[in-house]
Amino acid sequence: MANDFSKEERVMFDSMLERFDNTLVASRCALTVNTDQVMMERTNDIVWYPQPYIMPTYSGNDATTAFSKDVAQLSVPASINMQKHGAFTLTARQLRDQQQSERIGKGIIQKLANDIDIDITNGVGALGSVVVKRTVAATGFDDIALCESLLTEQGVGNDDRVYLANTRDYNNMAGNIAKPQTSANPLVTTAYTKAKVSDDVAGFGLFKTANAYRQAATVAGTTPTMNGANQYYVPVGSTLTVGRGNLNVDNRFQTINVTLGAGAAWVVGSAFTIAGVNAVNHITKADTGQLKTFRLVSITSGGGTSGANVWVITPPIISAQGATGPELQYQNVTATPAAAAALVPLNTVSTLVNPFWQGDAVQIFPGRLAPAPNSGLATMTGTTDTGFGLLMTRQGEINTLTTKYRFDAIWGTLIAQPEMAGIELFSQT
Repeated sequence: MANDFSKEERVMFDSMLERFDNTLVASRCALTVNTDQVMMERTNDIVWYPQPYIMPTYSGNDATTAFSKDVAQLSVPASINMQKHGAFTLTARQLRDQQQSERIGKGIIQKLANDIDIDITNGVGALGSVVVKRTVAATGFDDIALCESLLTEQGVGNDDRVYLANTRDYNNMAGNIAKPQTSANPLVTTAYTKAKVSDDVAGFGLFKTANAYRQAATVAGTTPTMNGANQYYVPVGSTLTVGRGNLNVDNRFQTINVTLGAGAAWVVGSAFTIAGVNAVNHITKADTGQLKTFRLVSITSGGGTSGANVWVITPPIISAQGATGPELQYQNVTATPAAAAALVPLNTVSTLVNPFWQGDAVQIFPGRLAPAPNSGLATMTGTTDTGFGLLMTRQGEINTLTTKYRFDAIWGTLIAQPEMAGIELFSQT
């Protein structure tokens, strides 16, 4: 076949798939969800996934109240919305050395793998709502144990927990282990010789990543407060849209009104607490005694500066003030904020954050491209061990005796449950 690949190129592509998998860190820790690509094309690459039910219980024999409460099934949208490619052209002279295309191709594969990892760390870095603030540099166990405490007391499962430390924080942790060099503990030797911490710390799988998300600092300004009373959220499974029927609703977000004072400079990604609003255990609804942490997802008006602002935040404030069934199911705080409740930012110094999550809170959706056959392109597809489909395409130009090579990957990532994911901030004021 005229457009068939040479043996060297097949070997090259196989080695690239292996290199792709070996480069991945964050995406190895996320849940890979394989979808029907025909169905995804027909739904514009969007699919809705249900979140687990959280049901309340009632005291006594009389179930009249229980039967009167509605039950809501929440769902979140997942989309295959990312496509990255790398491309290059080689002349007939350059192709006398097949290693040229192999070396360049490996460089592209490495970058594509990093793009996928960055997409995950940025997603958790921007939306993870369980926030741990530290005023000191990273030390090790105590830091990660605080993340464990927050997740556990809020009722998040203790299986499949992952913590990704940026390179400097990870090495600080290793340094604290390595300093007692006379210790017989093998962890000390490993930390000293390889700058490696144990793979399991405080219930988390611990990994080092070079693709950390940087959170800009927030300047609180004078007296940032909630602007108005009764800003609580009522979860809904779907909503009726005229002419379109019932449509699913993404309940991970809420729009709130706030007032910022002079000197304020709030940025997207800001982590903050609200006075008088504690987190509850999602299962038992017991007060944890700790303020609930929130993230600023977008600023729809006000620009994060002084005056009235309209924000989109995650998670929504579900206080059960309305006492509806869905509110009782998904209650996550002890109380609705007071009309002028104070807002306190946690990210006061710009820094790289360390994302962490539990189980399938973070999901990745590999996609697949399907160029038309016999269209003048030579194509080769492959699936990596982690489920990613890569496409290699080649096309020759007879006028100049050059050959174009292209490598593509498509995927989507989903922070399915921001309250099962979070970030740790170090060296804050």
